[in-house]
Amino acid sequence: MAESEMIITISDVLEYSFCPRFIYYMHCLDIPQHEEKRFKVIKGRSIHEEKRITNTEYLRKKLGVVKKEPSTFIASKKYHIKGIVDEVLFMADGTAAPLEYKFAEYKDKIFTTYKRQLVLHALMIRENYNIDVNRGFICYVRSNNLIKQVDIRPKDFEEGIETINEILRIIYKGFYPNKSKYKNKCIDCCYRNICT
Repeated sequence: MAESEMIITISDVLEYSFCPRFIYYMHCLDIPQHEEKRFKVIKGRSIHEEKRITNTEYLRKKLGVVKKEPSTFIASKKYHIKGIVDEVLFMADGTAAPLEYKFAEYKDKIFTTYKRQLVLHALMIRENYNIDVNRGFICYVRSNNLIKQVDIRPKDFEEGIETINEILRIIYKGFYPNKSKYKNKCIDCCYRNICT
């Protein structure tokens, strides 16, 4: 595949955020991680399916939502990325925002991976709908569907694009990146037996 045709997924970005070597093992060495066997992945997929088919007409008016598009596939040829947004929200102020459901509890912190996912969805929404996106939302299913707003600034878009470019560099050049600086991530890593 030509470099200009390559498109990565939001999942690739989340794997990269966990550890950059995931990209090398998955794309350069073609070693699958078999995430479909992990409980949180299975549960998360069932939650997404449930949300896709229930309350399809419900609008979060307290957030200023006037329209939504649930479970929306979106892609960007410009930035070489694709994914599915749980909900694209159209706001009363004329902007749009991604909303993501997470099978997680809110513990006074928004994980970097969650924000990065929202930023990249926002990037694609902005491009595809030609609309401003300056925030996103996370719904914490295990905290009674608590909604948290995440502000998205121009610097966040720049960092998101840098991340995409770094992933593409690993894939195209076969670059072997440093592993995560957090050693506790190695304990539950599916590649720990082959990672040096």
